[in-house]
Amino acid sequence: MDTSIFRYFNDIKTKEIAPGFFSKLIHTETNTINFIEVKAGCSVPRHRHIHEQCAFVIEGEFELTVNDIPQLLNTGLFAIVPSNVWHSGIAITDCRLIDIFSPVREDYKNL
Repeated sequence: MDTSIFRYFNDIKTKEIAPGFFSKLIHTETNTINFIEVKAGCSVPRHRHIHEQCAFVIEGEFELTVNDIPQLLNTGLFAIVPSNVWHSGIAITDCRLIDIFSPVREDYKNL
């Protein structure tokens, strides 16, 4: 098997990137893909970054607030948050999420 192409998901260490946010991170040359498990009630404060962020809910419900407007995300609704836009979020239920960032999250590489 060519390990420069194929890898085992179970080999990725889980890292707590914020209280209650447990991530498996994959970095490519142009993106960071963040597979996250979040416990109900855990939140990330209002922030912004240079990265465009695509947010998908795989399981559960997550309230994402963008430009001070809350929206409930679930498996049928996803978000594309532009670069430098203020946003925050809270897990309404236990959640499994996927966030895709472009460009690469260099700060996440150092976790």
